[in-house]
Amino acid sequence: MKAVENGRLRSPRLPMLLRIARAVDIADLAVLTGNGHAVPVSVFAGERHSALFSVRSALTDFRIAPPSRPPSIEHLAVRLQQAWHVRHASPDHRTQLGALLPGLIRDAQGAARAVGADRRTARKVLAGVYQLTDFYVAYQPAPELVWLVADRGLNEGYEADDPYVIACGAWAMTQALRDSGRWEEAIDLSRSSITRLAPYLERDETSDDWRGIAGALEAEIAYVHARRGRHGEAWESWERADATAKKLGPSYRHIQTSFSTSVMAAHATTLGVELHRAGEALRSAATFDADQIVSLPRRSRHFIEVARAHSQRGESVATLALLTKSERTAPETIKYNGYARDMLLKLSQRPPSGMRSDVNDLCHRVGIAS
Repeated sequence: MKAVENGRLRSPRLPMLLRIARAVDIADLAVLTGNGHAVPVSVFAGERHSALFSVRSALTDFRIAPPSRPPSIEHLAVRLQQAWHVRHASPDHRTQLGALLPGLIRDAQGAARAVGADRRTARKVLAGVYQLTDFYVAYQPAPELVWLVADRGLNEGYEADDPYVIACGAWAMTQALRDSGRWEEAIDLSRSSITRLAPYLERDETSDDWRGIAGALEAEIAYVHARRGRHGEAWESWERADATAKKLGPSYRHIQTSFSTSVMAAHATTLGVELHRAGEALRSAATFDADQIVSLPRRSRHFIEVARAHSQRGESVATLALLTKSERTAPETIKYNGYARDMLLKLSQRPPSGMRSDVNDLCHRVGIAS
């Protein structure tokens, strides 16, 4: 902030303004921008979810000694599997996870701290809990938690000495690095994780999930290249990931990443948007039925990406229609998505002809004052 005030740095863009506002506990961006007009942080960042405090407390509630009777590792693994199902199947996925995660985090941490023959297995389960938690803390006004759970999940994978669990942790960390603009680190982490998996992928006894996470990491590399504007490299990585998805077949889906043939088509839409080639994005979206995306939150996010493509072309009616579809699919996805909130704010300022009330109704449901 001092560098900005002294003129050594240009005025920061919106993402940095939001980070500064959160760091110094400011609710109105006008305090930073000084234009006198109220600009609530929540308009762009979304409201703090009601269970965030409980989840954060569970993550930072360190107990010096392990519990006297640690929970069963097998039971924890079943609870984790059920929580993944809830996350993908629930329109109110964030609220559902908010109710499950505090207890699951505490029990998994306690089991991992207990000394015993199953400690390595317990670390694998704990890594999975952190990977699930990553989906809850994303898009919340607490970016430090994204780094916390990504780092812990990756570290638990290393402690368990399991290439697959390491790769799953690397997938979450790659996203954190990408969203911070640390392009090379994100690519190097994903690439090294794929290399670690490579010796196992040609073995018949290897689970398809090992191939699935390798494909998901390749898709993340494509996303990083697209974010930095490198068209050829983005599509080269996407093609490698898509080839893996096709080998796994149309019925395969990776539980953490949703990696599948349908989601690879959704990734193609996102690449087009990130590369500012809206026509390519919309052509990709037209190649498959979005209902094939099993995960409701992931399907809802895809509709937001298609809306972004229409928005880039100035097609406000189509943008509104896709955002409405996203909200109907999984309201707690669009409510916390910054791209969606930004598009809705622009639509509220210049609504399509005869559709002002439709825009206002959607803004109200999402939590934006129109």
